[in-house]
Amino acid sequence: MGIQGMELFAIGVVIILFVAVLKQFGILEPMSLEDDSSDSELELSTVRHQPEGLEQLQAQTKFTKKELQSLYRGFKNECPSGLVDEETFKTIYSQFFPQGDATTYAHFLFNAFDLDRNGSIRFEDFVIGLSVLLRGSVTEKLNWAFNLYDINKDGYITKEEMLLIMKSIYDMMGRYTYPSVRDEAPSEHVEKFFQKMDRNRDGVVTIEEFIETCQKDENIMNSMQLFENVI
Repeated sequence: MGIQGMELFAIGVVIILFVAVLKQFGILEPMSLEDDSSDSELELSTVRHQPEGLEQLQAQTKFTKKELQSLYRGFKNECPSGLVDEETFKTIYSQFFPQGDATTYAHFLFNAFDLDRNGSIRFEDFVIGLSVLLRGSVTEKLNWAFNLYDINKDGYITKEEMLLIMKSIYDMMGRYTYPSVRDEAPSEHVEKFFQKMDRNRDGVVTIEEFIETCQKDENIMNSMQLFENVI
């Protein structure tokens, strides 16, 4: 797989796998035409965390009222406490990739959704991230992808960070990767990634370099349009 293909996979896999997980576990259920007043207020009496009001979430996302209601019904069915912890995230992904090890990838993806860095994903975190992935502009989606790769959140992607991400993807795919991946393959992809992205050759990729390079890549731009009508 060439550098363009790897970039496309590394960015697209975030959206494809996450949406697949949501659908499998009933969180992305078909839109209901019924208006549930309790859901519309987004309140539960037994949850550990009660999400923000519906109007506020509408303002923060690109989902309609009925879409938010449907998403919330699925979310509370799978997460009665109103929170998702990292172990639950890892368990879900391990069921999708039994031949590989999805632990590290799930950890990185969890951190990208855990906006408050408190070790749990709230419904607000969930829908805000999902709104970006499914309804956001190309720039918003690329910002989200950059945040995933920027593991320590210092505003730069280093070779070490990108190597960890690439290895986690290969580990997750496991025996489904064909032909089998050579041990040095992730490092080679990282070197090609930096040759293309690191415009000033300072050893790190900034958000500006990342977005500018991706926007000039037709394959990546096409991939950003594939997921806009998922829900």
